[in-house]
Amino acid sequence: MAKETGIVSWKDLALGCAIVEPGSSANLKTGDWRSQRPVTDYEKCIQCGQCYIFCPDMVYTQNEKGFYHPNLFYCKGCGICAKECPSDSITMVEESD
Repeated sequence: MAKETGIVSWKDLALGCAIVEPGSSANLKTGDWRSQRPVTDYEKCIQCGQCYIFCPDMVYTQNEKGFYHPNLFYCKGCGICAKECPSDSITMVEESD
């Protein structure tokens, strides 16, 4: 019945550029998709961790001094970290800059 409506089950989809094995997403450099990247002014950063908490891809890690750094290998440049930063220490810059 589902095929009559044009809806195909996920089991019937052709394999392509997809994550098909558990844990294989770690090999995909999703940061290549972005057009902007976050840049942090560590003089203004209050180490609150809001960037870490709100990042949908969990690209932020905390260093030994308490600052949070994005892993640009996976960051898609959505800008949520910059919008949620209470100290305005994160700005989004064009990838070409």
